[in-house]
Amino acid sequence: MAEPRAGAPRTRTPRLRGAKTDGPREVNLALQGGGSHGAFTWGVLDALLEDGRLAFEGASGTSAGAMNAVVLAHALTRARLDGLKGQDAHEAARAALSAFWGQVGLLGNFSAGLPLPAAQAVASWWAQWLSPAQTNPLGVNPLRTLLGRQVDFELLARGEAMKVFVCATNVRTGVGEVFSDKRLTVDAVMASACLPTVFKPVEIKGELYWDGGYSGNPAIYPLIYNTRSSDVVLVQINPVAVKFDASAGAQDIMDRVNEITFNAPLLAEFRAIDFVARLLDEGRLDPARYKKMLLHRVDGGAALAGFGATSKLRADAPFLQRLFELGRGVGQRWLKTHVEHIGVQSTATEAE
Repeated sequence: MAEPRAGAPRTRTPRLRGAKTDGPREVNLALQGGGSHGAFTWGVLDALLEDGRLAFEGASGTSAGAMNAVVLAHALTRARLDGLKGQDAHEAARAALSAFWGQVGLLGNFSAGLPLPAAQAVASWWAQWLSPAQTNPLGVNPLRTLLGRQVDFELLARGEAMKVFVCATNVRTGVGEVFSDKRLTVDAVMASACLPTVFKPVEIKGELYWDGGYSGNPAIYPLIYNTRSSDVVLVQINPVAVKFDASAGAQDIMDRVNEITFNAPLLAEFRAIDFVARLLDEGRLDPARYKKMLLHRVDGGAALAGFGATSKLRADAPFLQRLFELGRGVGQRWLKTHVEHIGVQSTATEAE
């Protein structure tokens, strides 16, 4: 993924570690993708918004994480224009996320006729022999219509409440590309969520794009270079470390390969951020030129491991509500344990 030049100027002088702050503590969000498991992230965001101790400067998202990011940012922007502030704005954002995922659940209810294993078997068979151009030549994706109906992307591009960064993978170059400001459109979000075996690549200004998870799931560097806050709260869906049996079946092997693939870009950024932080602590880098990041993880990987990767294709309303409640609980527990560390110290490491 192309990154800004090393040594880019800091965006601000960081607040003193351990200093008390008035009002909500400002953070950035990094929202990982994972199909319908994005409803877990909805639950986490609902808990953070209800709690009210955090304010969101920016969000970087991929796939379902990108959808959560744009719905959240649009709702907060609309709330500001309507004169809503503080918790009233947060309540408006909670309602918008609930409305979006409620509509996703309605769409999912129509495709819930087959038991999940059977649906997965059918999908795998078709993907083995036919391309999305053959199985879905018109590129029909109901989520595009839903997202375009709920989010005014021209309003979102003004960035009045939150900055949003969405990652997609350029098919020609294999490089991740981040869309923001006026380039952030419904097509960019759909490109970020475009699995190659399910949908035709999304074309944007002559270039074709696939799922952003291959190159940044999510990309953290836009938050480093384009926001003031040093704190990033990562909502992670894919597990980093898992128990794995050498005698695992073919489906388990493919599930683990996908987890490793979609986590690799994120772990690379974690290592780079940790390396810079250590050099800053040792006085080997100029703090006027390099920004020390404080990373925090709300871990959904462990909580979602029991569902299996195939459940990412399931989007019926009862299942999404179950994931939402699970995410709310994990988010509430994270707040009790870690919210006081915001602005003070990192609470996440590369492998947990």
